[in-house]
Amino acid sequence: GAPRGGRRFPRAAMGIVDKIKEIEAEYARTQKNKATEGHLGLLKAKLAKLRSQLLEPPKSGPKGEGFDVAKNGDARVALIGFPSVGKSTLLSTLTDTESDAAAYEFTTLTCIPGNVYYKGTKIQLLDLPGIIEGAAHGKGRGRQVIAVAKSADLVLMVLDAGKEGVKRHKEILERELETVGLRLNKQPANIYFKKKATGGIKFTMGVPLTKMGKDPYKTCYSILHEYKIHNCELLFREDATVDQLIDVIEGNRKYVPCLYVYNKIDTVTIEEVDALARLEHSTVMSAQAQLNIDRLLETMWEYLGLRRVYTKKRGEYPDLSDPVVLTMGRHGYTVEALCHQLHKDLAREFNYASVWGASTKHNPQHCGLKHELADEDVVMVVKRTVQQQRQSKDYGAQVQAYYDEWHRKKKKPALKT
Repeated sequence: GAPRGGRRFPRAAMGIVDKIKEIEAEYARTQKNKATEGHLGLLKAKLAKLRSQLLEPPKSGPKGEGFDVAKNGDARVALIGFPSVGKSTLLSTLTDTESDAAAYEFTTLTCIPGNVYYKGTKIQLLDLPGIIEGAAHGKGRGRQVIAVAKSADLVLMVLDAGKEGVKRHKEILERELETVGLRLNKQPANIYFKKKATGGIKFTMGVPLTKMGKDPYKTCYSILHEYKIHNCELLFREDATVDQLIDVIEGNRKYVPCLYVYNKIDTVTIEEVDALARLEHSTVMSAQAQLNIDRLLETMWEYLGLRRVYTKKRGEYPDLSDPVVLTMGRHGYTVEALCHQLHKDLAREFNYASVWGASTKHNPQHCGLKHELADEDVVMVVKRTVQQQRQSKDYGAQVQAYYDEWHRKKKKPALKT
């Protein structure tokens, strides 16, 4: 027979997808009530951890073609939707780019960029391949589609107005994007979280936590334990859910505004169009019949939150032909953000800015780096004089850094022998 003290070999390691399915099944069969919220929270943490592992790109292997699209323009908009809902037709209508359009599924196989010129700004539109159910598990080139969507400033979810009631594409896509860490039309939870080297878990509740079971501390502790975090500070400033806590711990979630675009409205009745247009974060249009395209562009502009700022030189008229475009997602709307866009050293040499426009109390107004600019403001940036720069505390360090940079450029690389 077998030896008494024989070693028990571990069960063959299950694949990540199998583990996810097993935890999802356990989650589905667990009763949802106050007593089980802690256990469900732990299951959610395990799921989030496994999904993060699944979506990490492979360290080696061939590169996918067609997805490394350079970011250009003032903002980036990703078109997401199921195959054959009219994404390619919409791209061809709005831009000067031709994307293959056909009546069968999966016509577009790579990422096709195009540019929209609107109100003096350049917006990059990306036509992504038709996303399908299961893209979160790497099906249908889903991983690359999602990576591009995460880099966008706005997601345009294109839906078929005629088939939406039956196929529920919106729900499926929302669930897919939630799974991979995209949060549509949401704000990050007001939770302060910081890892520490020692000191254990310091847990503070600024408000009562009602969505984390009977014992919120125990729930949070078990979730942190799952992530192997034993020393940290955790402060809740709002009544957050388990999902929001997991998002904060993971730290790789992307909060993106999303606009739901119901295409092909020429195939449904006017009552149905009216009902769709009244939904939250939604707009209706027809790319084929060129209906309501201008309203779509206007709504897109509102959601992107772009602000045009014109610069002027002393004693000259402002240059109204070429605005500097500021966005909330990239650097913000302050004078400092404008300085960074104009030149990397301008913020350091900044003295004051004269601003004309809606953001000021009187024209012109002397403003500092923290002043927030409004759309179509005119700004004149005044640099510090050499005398003023010499009087600043870090002048010696600046001169040394400048000299080091010049010296580095001057040095020629050694010849290979």
